[in-house]
Amino acid sequence: MKKMLCAIMTMALTGTLLAGCGGGGGSQESASTAAQTETSGGAAESQAPAEGEAPAEGEAKGEAAGGALKIAIVSSPSGVDDGSFNEDNYNGILAFIESHPDAVVTPVREETGDTAAAVQAVQDIVADYDVIVCCGFQFAAIGAIANDNPDVKFLLVDSYPTDAEGTEIACDNVYAMQFKEQESGFFAGMAAALETKTGKVAVVNGIAYPSNVNYQYGFESGVNYANAKLGAAAEIVEIASYAGTDVTNANVGGNYVGSFADEATGKVVGKALIDQGCDIIFVAAGGSGNGVFTAAKEASGVKVIGCDVDQYDDGANGSENIILTSGLKVMGMNVEKQLTAITEGSFAGANALLGADTDSTGFVKEEGRHQMSAETVEKLDEAYELVKNGTIVPAANFNEIQPDDFPGLK
Repeated sequence: MKKMLCAIMTMALTGTLLAGCGGGGGSQESASTAAQTETSGGAAESQAPAEGEAPAEGEAKGEAAGGALKIAIVSSPSGVDDGSFNEDNYNGILAFIESHPDAVVTPVREETGDTAAAVQAVQDIVADYDVIVCCGFQFAAIGAIANDNPDVKFLLVDSYPTDAEGTEIACDNVYAMQFKEQESGFFAGMAAALETKTGKVAVVNGIAYPSNVNYQYGFESGVNYANAKLGAAAEIVEIASYAGTDVTNANVGGNYVGSFADEATGKVVGKALIDQGCDIIFVAAGGSGNGVFTAAKEASGVKVIGCDVDQYDDGANGSENIILTSGLKVMGMNVEKQLTAITEGSFAGANALLGADTDSTGFVKEEGRHQMSAETVEKLDEAYELVKNGTIVPAANFNEIQPDDFPGLK
């Protein structure tokens, strides 16, 4: 099933893809600044070189002292200062460079989001780097490149490598990470159900790719859990005209913008949900989520739950803030860990599925970075341990579990 699914996904992903889930853009400055600071090992972000064109000196070619790592990070058109998915991966590299100052990193932005172009962007620079970090589903087909370049290490985020036929493979020089987004979605759903004042909550997604559907199903599982176990009484609002269709052409419901880069439609969807009474919306829609944030800021009494990273700064709205909390997918920590393993000689290729059991999913509860009650935080902490030990298993796109019937609900 898994290999067949990979082939289906590869065909489905031939359109444009912008990796990432969270909306907002207020935290872009730090990565943008770091990307151009030579003393931190950074380098100005460059576009992927055109096919057959050699990378410009100092642009897509890292230069490190001695045996230090030369690292490239290849991302979607939103770049490494997107305030969300790409930036979190980039910050993991910057954290590694803080303790390995001789290492250098070059961000390369693939301008189209097309899967073939994404793989070509990696092919164009593979001879110039020790490590290439690839951010998003669109890079799945780097498997052949990895096999042809065994001395280069690859970190692949949000996908497992595939061969030319779209079949999932494992490579000794590729550490590929997928995440249990349904767990972070579960915590978001619990928080929404426990904190809503109107009794109506919703989730807005970008495109119904597996990671996004995982967030949706996890959110729905969390709302159902809070209703069944914790005395909440929240209704999940879905607008039929925005229902999503996953990579197998199944209708998954939800509220899908249809793009990760359509802020205008994101605002339309957000406003429509607010007009139906939703006062808490979980936003897993990439750049489209910016529109939902705007709709919430223009409304009264509406809160948003961020996605992938802590988006509290993006929620600033005058003297107030619209962020309730954020569901976390801890990519940067895992990128830094694998870079360290490379330098220490302990790196091993793997197709890893990361979740709460490795502190790779979660939610924001640090003081001053959320607006949940102490009682809600306590209940989320209790649920986190149950997710971590497997007592609660939220529904996901392909785990054959439904949001209204999952281990731990009854």
